[in-house]
Amino acid sequence: MRVLLGLTYFTPYKSGLTVYAERLARGLVKRGHEVVVLTSQYDSSLPLEEVRVGVRIVRLPVLMRLSKGVIMPGILKQGKRWMDWAEMINLHLPQFDAALLAMIAQRLKKPIVATYHCDLDMPKGWFNRLAGGVVAQANHITAKRAKVIVHNTQDFADHSPFLAQYLDKVQIIPPPIEVVQPTAVEVEAFRRKFQVEDGQVIIGMAARLAAEKGVEVLVRAMPQVLQEFPSARILFVGEYQHVIGEEAYRQRMLPLIEQLGEHWTFCGLLSEAEKSAFFKSCQVLVLPSTNKTESLGMVQVEALHFGTPIVASDLPGVRQPVLQTGLGRICPVGDASALAEAFIDVLHRFHERQTTPVYVEAFSTGRVALAYEQLMKDLL
Repeated sequence: MRVLLGLTYFTPYKSGLTVYAERLARGLVKRGHEVVVLTSQYDSSLPLEEVRVGVRIVRLPVLMRLSKGVIMPGILKQGKRWMDWAEMINLHLPQFDAALLAMIAQRLKKPIVATYHCDLDMPKGWFNRLAGGVVAQANHITAKRAKVIVHNTQDFADHSPFLAQYLDKVQIIPPPIEVVQPTAVEVEAFRRKFQVEDGQVIIGMAARLAAEKGVEVLVRAMPQVLQEFPSARILFVGEYQHVIGEEAYRQRMLPLIEQLGEHWTFCGLLSEAEKSAFFKSCQVLVLPSTNKTESLGMVQVEALHFGTPIVASDLPGVRQPVLQTGLGRICPVGDASALAEAFIDVLHRFHERQTTPVYVEAFSTGRVALAYEQLMKDLL
């Protein structure tokens, strides 16, 4: 099968959406399909075309940016070129460009599977409201032309104002999750690199430094946590310096984070082995997201591979890993005091790591790629 994936950002850009798409693309290639990804050349140093692990990546030059969106003049020509080639179209939403691709696909009578990742919750300001409205309309144009809309959980789909209008098209497929098992040497190297001491309470957060991730809630919770666990530290894994569209948020957060001194460490982007060592070194993982741009939080499932308990916001979809496994606590959105109490409770209760192999296996890339393959074959 020839499959075209369309999305604004793709590897090496890191976000939950791009990681999902990359793993899905690789999983389909591994199952014998041909996959092309049509995306933006968001960084001018990236090649316009390349092949990575069997996936052909076609990047379109960016004329200008609108918030996190981009304008790509070449999308009409390249979109038609690759739609002609493809048998199946997989568009990842939310995405401004998806509407044009969906209209091209409809004209060429190519079936569309839309993968809907999250709702948009734009920052304040007239321009952001305008941009959000434009993207929302583009999403509707795409959804109306899609045969199926894939999402992570029924919980989120039922509570999403957008997906609620298309529930008859929604099919639940979990996101693809991949982890590597670190060696004892790799775990020890990670602990030395970030000066993790024996007996020290490590609270892990794996995310971009972005407004919807709720970093400010975690910062406000830490004084209360430190009263109970004076040695507690936050290890923040992920991009925190050059997050597109988040510079103002970064400048606002850094002075607050600096007040925590040695109790907060930015780890940056890690290799897969280092990231697994990070999960094994944490006593608890936190996901304090504040709105529905977070629809699950794949890092939760990664942490559960290693039996690391979780404290997560009580958001549709986001709460499901804790609710389904019992490993952790959910707490009210944006409530720093409740977040601190949840940390303290989890740190006191979960002394032994408890793995959930049946739960996490459902998220394997192989099973997710198979589910997409079966879905696409049914449509063809």
